[in-house]
Amino acid sequence: MIGKPGTYVRILVIEDDKAVSDFICKGLDELGYNVDAALDGKEGLFLATSEKYDALIVDRMLPNVDGLTIVQTLRASDHSVPVLFLSALGEVDDRVRGLEAGGDDYLTKPFAFSELKARIEALLRRGQPTDAPVTKLNVGDMEMDLLSRSVTRAGREIELQPREFRLLEYLMRHAGQVVTRTMLLEHVWDYHFDPQTNVIDVHISRLRAKIDKGFDTPLLETVRGAGYRLA
Repeated sequence: MIGKPGTYVRILVIEDDKAVSDFICKGLDELGYNVDAALDGKEGLFLATSEKYDALIVDRMLPNVDGLTIVQTLRASDHSVPVLFLSALGEVDDRVRGLEAGGDDYLTKPFAFSELKARIEALLRRGQPTDAPVTKLNVGDMEMDLLSRSVTRAGREIELQPREFRLLEYLMRHAGQVVTRTMLLEHVWDYHFDPQTNVIDVHISRLRAKIDKGFDTPLLETVRGAGYRLA
């Protein structure tokens, strides 16, 4: 993992230009970061306030809620997550407004990915928490090790495919909560639309067979008409 070897780093990209968003997400994903994307300001603000991220990349001009408002709202709520503004507005006054709104850095478009990478790494070093990062998730007698990418239940190792691991990880991070199909499509498959396939049902069925079959207490339940929940 880039930044600090062995750590789990989450980055949120809030950018309404899908081509730019895909370009950034692909590059960061290849570097080993865990990346979420929002294509408008309202969704971005919701994710930024409801999820835990190590850094945000925020476009200035966004539909519904603009980038300045997003960061100002976060700072007013004492969110200290490092923020890199990304914008075509590159005048001195524009950069000053971004920093005064609570941004930690400001990068103008067009940009080289190598510079974006360097700036994100600098923000991550600056915002490195003193507490040890979370490397294990636990739900009941099931444990997920994020470093070794392994899962055990009651001491028994469970072999998962990469997509199944990512699906289970998302469910474990939201244990006890109902997770909708839309949430899974966006955060596990990176779809911002419903492809009208049974891909979720197939993966849930496979995952349930692996983590529940042969154990006394089932953990993964279907909430009819709502989604799924890891109890």
